[in-house]
Amino acid sequence: MKRTDVIYGLLRIPMDALAILAALLLSYRLREANIDLIPSVQLLEEANTLPDFLTYIRVFVLPSVIALIVIIAFLRLYVLKTTLSAWEEAGRMAVAVFVWFVAVMAWFFLVEKELFYSRMLLAHATFFLVAFLWLGRTAIILLQRALLRHGIGVYLVISVGQQPAARVAQETLKHDRRYEYVGHVPDLKALKCMYHKCRPDLVLQTDPNPQSIETVSLIDYCRSQHIGYAFLPPVFADVPHQLEVERLGLMPIIRFQPTPLDGWGKIWKRIFDLIVSAVLIVVFLPLLLVIALLVFITSGWPIFFVSRRVGERADGNIPVLKFRSMVRDAEQRKLELLGENERSGPLFKMTNDPRITSIGKFLRRFDLDELPQIFNVLWGHMSLVGPRPHLPEEVDRYRPYERRVFIVKPGMTGLSQVSGRSSLSFKEEVQLDLKYVEEWSLLFDLWILWRTIFVVLSGHRPR
Repeated sequence: MKRTDVIYGLLRIPMDALAILAALLLSYRLREANIDLIPSVQLLEEANTLPDFLTYIRVFVLPSVIALIVIIAFLRLYVLKTTLSAWEEAGRMAVAVFVWFVAVMAWFFLVEKELFYSRMLLAHATFFLVAFLWLGRTAIILLQRALLRHGIGVYLVISVGQQPAARVAQETLKHDRRYEYVGHVPDLKALKCMYHKCRPDLVLQTDPNPQSIETVSLIDYCRSQHIGYAFLPPVFADVPHQLEVERLGLMPIIRFQPTPLDGWGKIWKRIFDLIVSAVLIVVFLPLLLVIALLVFITSGWPIFFVSRRVGERADGNIPVLKFRSMVRDAEQRKLELLGENERSGPLFKMTNDPRITSIGKFLRRFDLDELPQIFNVLWGHMSLVGPRPHLPEEVDRYRPYERRVFIVKPGMTGLSQVSGRSSLSFKEEVQLDLKYVEEWSLLFDLWILWRTIFVVLSGHRPR
């Protein structure tokens, strides 16, 4: 670790102490002067419950400074080399202030058995603590960046191995101001030659092998020369955002996370699906009844077509509801039309499919035949957004790479549907579905739903 990292880490403690002191003193002076920070409005009355200034410092300010620093330390905001982003650090600061706020209220209520000096003083103090602590940390970050621009605190990095460093790693090292990527050497001998030209702070091995003499010798050399040693994961180096560092007891492990839709991501998505699908059923109920009547009048019974599709994790088939847009014996006639399939891969697509009914052409043009799938979303079979539901006979022909899409529920709409739909090749569709699976976020879902509205209203399939 560089000396500058230690300095920045230690500097946070007095900076935070000054920020806490300034916030609490300013809050006291504002309450003492009956200022409530609302322009041209005076709501506060004379402060009769405030202690004198010295008592306030001795009884409240100094204990609060110590308590807050301890809370911030417990939240690991004084680690010498932080990996948190500025927003994550600001969030933890807000949590620290909230814990302090609860502790103050509990102390006065349970121990002192009285109310706090002033509710407005406490409100001001809470606001100023968050603001001043964030400003103090920002000042340190700006100082660090200014010194990095002059080469102070920069880590010199050399990659070692028969394979070059992954493209993602190289791009990060070249664009992150905290690092200067010196270059790549193939082995320890070349590293020793490079060492005399520039002493590296970190050696990054690209092809570690614990059974290899080369790897063991490289580690021993780095330890004897007091050089930092690290290695890139031998697998999944192209998707670092899907790797998480965890511990198995005392042993660190790297876990591959196929999708962010695990844990809370899955919970939030299900809550979103439940609320939106329930609202959509109420909104579209008159339209659903009208379409059902039109299907019955034009092509008779049954009104709905239940398609068996492969569900989440390919554990079994799910019933996918649609308004019937084809003739009753469409599945049997499909075998006769396989020779006219217009798509590559296991999917069957035909531009002028003779099995489609007259009302079915209109329903399909605006995707109205898929509206009953809202009930599938409500029941939990599907999601509003996800990969296209797949037929079992198609899935039987999928390769392992293509089966990755089953890690999440199929959706009424998805990234591939709003990016080309029938004009896409099967390979392109799978790539888009996997992009969605690996980069999911609630904002991503909202963007796809927003884009779906325009795709459906256009009445044609985008290219």
